[in-house]
Amino acid sequence: QVQIVESGGGSVQPGGSLRLSCATSGILFRIYAMAWYRQVPGKERQFVAVILSGGTTDYGDSLKGRFTISRDNSRSTAYLQMDDLTPEDTAVYYCKAQTYGTDVKTYWGQGTQVTVSS
Repeated sequence: QVQIVESGGGSVQPGGSLRLSCATSGILFRIYAMAWYRQVPGKERQFVAVILSGGTTDYGDSLKGRFTISRDNSRSTAYLQMDDLTPEDTAVYYCKAQTYGTDVKTYWGQGTQVTVSS
């Protein structure tokens, strides 16, 4: 059974930091691209960052420099370090595991709430 479980969300003041974790089980983690998305009520889910199986990373517009995605294949876990947070970063953050190629598999976590306010 595949499980994708986010954790690390919470409330933080502007300028603060949070580190989200995405723990997986039931998948061959090392071959999956791991990505983070975020969503606020009434808006579409927004791409935040991705790290491919080989370690290549990419980020959504204006997020690079404040957000850092990483992965630990030995722990089957991906991370999102978020620094210098602003109220505009408030959202539910979702983790996605995806293979690519001829047999694409996609799994989503249930999300973790991040709230940035003073």
